[in-house]
This record gives sequence, structure tokens and C-alpha cells, in this order.
Amino acid sequence: MKALIARFVVVIGVVFLALPARAMDVQVVELPGLGQVWLVESHNLPIIAVNIAFRNAGTAQDADDKTGLSSLAAGLLNEGAGDLTSEQFQGRLEDLSIGLSFSADRDHFYGQLKTLTENREEAFRLLGLALTAPRFDQDAVDRVRNQLLAMLAQSDQQPAAVAAKEWYARTFPNHPYGNARDGEPDDVAKITVADLKALAPARFGRDNIVVSVVGDITADELKRLLVPAVAALPATADVRTIAEVTAAPPAGKLVVTRPIPQSAAVFGLPGIKRDDPDWFPAIVMNYTFGGGGFASRLVNEVREIRGLAYSVNTTINPLTHAGVYVGSVGTQNDRMKDSIEVITAEFTKMRDQGPAAEELDAAKKFITGSFPLSFTTSSSIAAQLIAAQLENFTPDYFEKRNSYVDAVTLDDVKRVAKRLLDPEALSWVVVGQPTGVESK
Repeated sequence: MKALIARFVVVIGVVFLALPARAMDVQVVELPGLGQVWLVESHNLPIIAVNIAFRNAGTAQDADDKTGLSSLAAGLLNEGAGDLTSEQFQGRLEDLSIGLSFSADRDHFYGQLKTLTENREEAFRLLGLALTAPRFDQDAVDRVRNQLLAMLAQSDQQPAAVAAKEWYARTFPNHPYGNARDGEPDDVAKITVADLKALAPARFGRDNIVVSVVGDITADELKRLLVPAVAALPATADVRTIAEVTAAPPAGKLVVTRPIPQSAAVFGLPGIKRDDPDWFPAIVMNYTFGGGGFASRLVNEVREIRGLAYSVNTTINPLTHAGVYVGSVGTQNDRMKDSIEVITAEFTKMRDQGPAAEELDAAKKFITGSFPLSFTTSSSIAAQLIAAQLENFTPDYFEKRNSYVDAVTLDDVKRVAKRLLDPEALSWVVVGQPTGVESK
């Protein structure tokens, strides 16, 4: 019963701990051997959320013949560490209602810890063990590997996943960004325990760790708990340098034939990185064009007016070493050709004319008005702090962010639309049996 009550408190607390961005007091805490850690104290509820990231330690670090190593390791770090077997480690997490998980994207490796205040000592200890002394016992490796292989097999049956994987491979040839993020099955199958044990000391260093903490903890308590937890990390990570690269999606269409009644397509162009001066005009433009759901032109033209597709969207994906502007559409085989034509026409219209003044105003109101919804839980606040730190922002970014959006003008958006949207250069990958669509 105590465990059930504890879980209930965690869930309710995490849901209702809301701190508006402009009201956050972000403390920059200097910790010995770790540098600056961002802390937002909130003692309203007995909850602590910790987010960590290791810079430049993501899947791009995986060798070309060991793709999936990061994803496999992420699934194993909480499967036994130190003198605790997988069953014992998971049992401690379960008994104390501690949430501990890991993940990796192309650029960074992440950890998320969530605990009741009363269990903070053990929570930080388990976090430290997972990072500094993971076991990678063979039975756990085999089990998690099989789970990952099953997931990859399932993804291979999903046309949207196949299209995205192929699009990135064509956009980043001979670069780690072009590799399958979760790995190729043949690579995953041959990853050894030795490969996994070599990952942690190479990727996780005190020089590339970024930490954010939100909740019922003071700076002094954080120092007492976190510093010894990660003291055994190497002073310096041994990560390879990932080359800067310009996204180069080949113009035209590639059709990957699959015997299915519906087709999925991924389309895109080179984009921009997060530090580009045009970032805020770009996100305003994208909201109007394809990123604003039912408020966007693509959804209106493709789905609402013509009923061609059940889903269509675009997004700006700013990687550390490149940027892409990518979208997707899913529809029946006999409607894909028309969907492609309408989407291409909308690219041309937005590039040549830009948005209307009322579209600009609506986009800015939504982007600024919805920003506080990113700060409605302790975990979401910690995630926002991590994202800002990884971009080398200062803590006052959260107060200033909406002013950057408000400053975007119609001329800014029109200029960025001309810069980013080139319908003739669109690169398409279509998976299915689309009528009238051929590779060219």
C-alpha cells in the first residue's frame, strides 16, 4: 500500500508542479568537478526530477558496423549496476517508486531520474551506479537485445519509419547522421558485452555532462548527493569528433515498393541549425506552413479542402552538425500522386508569396501562448533546462524567448521562406505502391 501511495504522489506531483517560464528562478550552482548545474527549487511537493545529458555522446558516435550500440546501452544501464543484478536493481527502483531511464538521439545521450524526496539518497546512488558501474550481464544483454531486434523488425513493417530511415540515409551519405539511429539488425546482433562496457567510460565524462534539477532539493543537498554519485566518471570523455556537414538530400523521388494499401512519404530539404540568426523567423514560418496542425496551410490544403491525406506535417530538425527541414504525408496509394503535387505547389506559393499578415499574427500568438505549457511538470521543466544548456543559452533565455518571437516581422518570414523552401529541390522517399509515382 505504501508503494502504491508513493507512486500516486509521484504521478500527481509531476502533473501539477507548474512553473511559468517567466517566474522560474534558475539557480546556477557550481559543483566541484562538474561545473555549472541548473537548479529550480520548488518545495510545494516532495518530488525531485533530474535530467542529464552527455554532449556529443549520441548515436553518431556508434561505429558504422556497430549501429544500435547507443540504443542497446540505453536500454541496459538500469538493468544492473555495481553489486546489484538486473533483478535487484529493478527491484530497488520499483520498491522506492524511482523512475530511472536512458535514451540517445543522434547527438547526445540522456538520463532521466524522478524520485520522492524521502528516497533521494538511494535514487542518486542508483543513478551514479548506472553511469559509472553498469554490469551488462549476458542474460540482460540478450534479453534487451531481443527487445531491440523485435522493435527494429516492427519498424521495418511501418512505411513511415522505413521512409524516414531511407531519407536520412540519402541525405547524409558517408556521415554518421545517415546511419539508422536505433541500429541495423545485423549490427545489433553482433554487439558484444565488451563493446557495451567500453561505451560508458568513453562517452560519459565529467567534462561533457550537463545536469538540470527541479523540485524539492536545495543547492547544498544537490551538491551532497550528486557530486559523489558521479565522482567515478572519467574527467574527460573520449568521444570522436563528428564532422560538420551540409544536408544533401537528392532532388526527386525514390519509391520503395511494399505490398500495402497505403503509402507513406518523407520529404525535405536542407534546413538550419539552432544557432542560426533566422531560427525564430523559421519556426514562425513553419507553424504557418506545415507545423501548426490544423492551423497550417498543408493540413488545410491537403486534408481539409481536398481530403487527399489523413496526415501531413513539416518540422525543422536542428542537429548539432547540420540542419534539415523535413515533412511527412500518409495516404492511400491512389492519392499519393495528388498529395505530392499539392504539397509541391504549396512550397512554391509560400516561397514566392510568404504568409499573410493574419497568418503571421496567429502563428506568433500560438507560439508565445503555448510556451508555458512546456513547463507544466517537474520533468518537463528539467527537460527545458537541459535543452537550453545544450544550446549554450543563459538562464534568462526563458524570460526573453517570447520577445524573440514577437520581434519576427512579415519581411523576416518571407525572406526565410525564400531561403529554405525550394520546391524544385524537394527530396521524396515514398514507401508503398503509389499509383502514378515513380523513382526519378
